[in-house]
Amino acid sequence: MTGADTMVEADAVVVGAGPAGAAFALNLAPLRRVLVLDRRDTPAVRIGESLAPAARRLLTDMGLWDDFRAQGHAPCHGGRSLWGGPEPAEADGLRDIDGPGWHLDRARFDRWLRGVASSRGAAVRVPAHLRAATREGDGWRLDLDIGGRRMPARCRLLVDAGGRGSSLARRLGARRTAGDRLVCGWLHGRDADGRQSGLTHIEAEPDGWWYTASLPGCRRVLAFHTDADLPAATDACDGAALSRRAAARGFLSGVLAGSGFRAEGPAGFCTAHSTHLSPAAGDGWLAVGDAALGFDPLSSQGIFNALYTGLAAAEAADRYLAGDASALPDYQAGLTEIHDAYRVHLWAWYGLERRWHDRAFWSRRLDPAA
Repeated sequence: MTGADTMVEADAVVVGAGPAGAAFALNLAPLRRVLVLDRRDTPAVRIGESLAPAARRLLTDMGLWDDFRAQGHAPCHGGRSLWGGPEPAEADGLRDIDGPGWHLDRARFDRWLRGVASSRGAAVRVPAHLRAATREGDGWRLDLDIGGRRMPARCRLLVDAGGRGSSLARRLGARRTAGDRLVCGWLHGRDADGRQSGLTHIEAEPDGWWYTASLPGCRRVLAFHTDADLPAATDACDGAALSRRAAARGFLSGVLAGSGFRAEGPAGFCTAHSTHLSPAAGDGWLAVGDAALGFDPLSSQGIFNALYTGLAAAEAADRYLAGDASALPDYQAGLTEIHDAYRVHLWAWYGLERRWHDRAFWSRRLDPAA
């Protein structure tokens, strides 16, 4: 990877070592020279803990399924929701050909993917970041900071895996568009009963919606979603106010009381709106995961999207590096199809809830043009 005069040589440089960046690296590294940069030496605490059943096929295709099952993540067998009416509805995964979904130990999952990328030949450097990138011939000349040491580098392809900010892609001229104003306030805690229910719980309310699920190790996540410009967002960014608001919801408070939930550990507030990058691939670069497409948490597709785009982008990158000029445009076209289908399904799901059609949060989602 390193030549004379400390020049770092790589085929692809990935900025970001989350699930999308790691998935890209572990798929491309057996074929090409891959360098992965991340500012953090350990994964950040994240709210995304759900993995859809269809991810089994992706993990199998990547040769990861058996190792994933050995990680000890908790199966998700279904869910209960209070959505569109006053009575809870239940859905189970018994008829899903892919089996159950998963409630992840997210930190363990992220570390595992990084480790697989390294074991397959990717050079993962942390803490490290890209200071500057200049187009040079058919590649890039880079200025890197690796462990506080500045180093020059060259590569053929740049990959933005840096999350919703898409900072690298925006520096290269891409435009990021937000579909709405959704934000999420969340906190972690413990269930005193020590059971793993294997269920998710969702409840709509006048100013947004709630999500809770038990996690490995008797932990639980509680999250509230609303719009950033609504008064309810004040509660979303305050852990104590979030707990009080949850206690006022009959269905949700019953779930929490039944599990003996008590809030402790990390809490946070983050953007959660739908976003898309235009374009998501260009001259010698592409974006993966949230950097390319940001999904509403209601879809439970965030980590699945990270894995899928990581795999699809690695296949496109190998074609591109072999001289196939259609590889990156083909990748972009695939993301456009995903985004269009996602928007149709998301509006259909939000459209099921009409009890508060006169409230700002819901009226915006009944009319996509709002």
